Amino acid sequence: MSKRVETWQLRAQFAAGLSQMYGAEVPAYHTLVEVTAEVNRAFVGAHSEAQRLGTLERVTAERHGAIRVGNTAELAQVADLFSAFGMYPVGYYDLREAASPVPVVSTAFRPVERDTLERNPFRVFTSMLATADRRFFSADLGDRVQRFLAQRRLFDPALITRAQQIATAGGCSPEVADEFVAAAVSAFALSSEPIDRTWYQELAAVSAVAADIAGVTTTHINHLTPRVLDIDELHRAMTARGITMIDDIQGPPRTNGPQVLLRQTSFRALAEPRRFRATDGSVTKGTLRVRFGEVEQRGVALTPLGRQRFDAAMSEPDPAAVWEQHFPATDEQMAAAGLAYYCGGDPAKPVVYEDFLPASAAGIFRSNLESDTAASDRRADGSDDSDYSQQWMAGQIGHHIHDPYELYEKVACS
Repeated sequence: MSKRVETWQLRAQFAAGLSQMYGAEVPAYHTLVEVTAEVNRAFVGAHSEAQRLGTLERVTAERHGAIRVGNTAELAQVADLFSAFGMYPVGYYDLREAASPVPVVSTAFRPVERDTLERNPFRVFTSMLATADRRFFSADLGDRVQRFLAQRRLFDPALITRAQQIATAGGCSPEVADEFVAAAVSAFALSSEPIDRTWYQELAAVSAVAADIAGVTTTHINHLTPRVLDIDELHRAMTARGITMIDDIQGPPRTNGPQVLLRQTSFRALAEPRRFRATDGSVTKGTLRVRFGEVEQRGVALTPLGRQRFDAAMSEPDPAAVWEQHFPATDEQMAAAGLAYYCGGDPAKPVVYEDFLPASAAGIFRSNLESDTAASDRRADGSDDSDYSQQWMAGQIGHHIHDPYELYEKVACS
């Protein structure tokens, strides 16, 4: 009798398959992974407490991906697919309200139990186009986008059915696993199908992200992110390799005290060859810049009180200059003040932040686009009477969306 493949093993196989495929599509990703590993090894060798937020083995294997879909039907299919890998929706992110607004609402699919996170913490940040928001989409354009989305099929129905079966069973045989994972990976491959240039450009006038979602007939991995222990050194090392990085590191500043939440940066989106179809039916070659190489550094998870202080610090013109006014310099003080989560209240055992920051996500999206000012300009043209919310999204996709704070509290008390 063949050995059963458990959910976490399927997830690890899925993450590895996506990494291999994405590396073939975006070769600079291999450089990012290589440099990340070098920085991590050096950091662990130089710092005795380097692995307090995860072992080198876990950090080396860690990835988060990002995908984009167009409507709730597609998002529901994603939720069903990822449930087979033990990845469930956690948190709700409204990137429309970020300083650099993007017309999407998002959730992140990830493991929710501490032991499964330790085995393989793969996450996929998943954004859905907010076509009902009239600040971005006129009623006419919104209707045409929805008709376009209704005609496409991102996932084979048989793949979703198999995912539901595996999720219910909690695993499958090795033979089924290999076939299922291969099909799931291929569903996120970059398509070579020609793009309707006129339609794509109309959506790009709203937002380049909107064009990337609804201007094509498939979805794809937008970026695949390794985890680094020193993101500032990573930024320098990548630049030294001749890789053009975005100007800023998104998220909290580098401090001498405990690193909190999430810091992110990336190399700039590369011009990738794509084919375009003109109105006369002719097909020509061109390029698009929509995919980039992101990297992240994770810190300790903040409590609601800590998050209030974080938001206050980040609202200042220079967060680094006022950081010590909002956060103490040691884990002991952070724990005593109830600002961050620690296992059993032990300052030596910080709970790693497993989620995302909408402002950082929007900043990464926008900083990688050649031109995407129209979205923020359009916000003044209409009003938003849509009902996007976490409760609305959960109802639409038929899956409970976990509260991140409840998950951190559970880990801290375990």
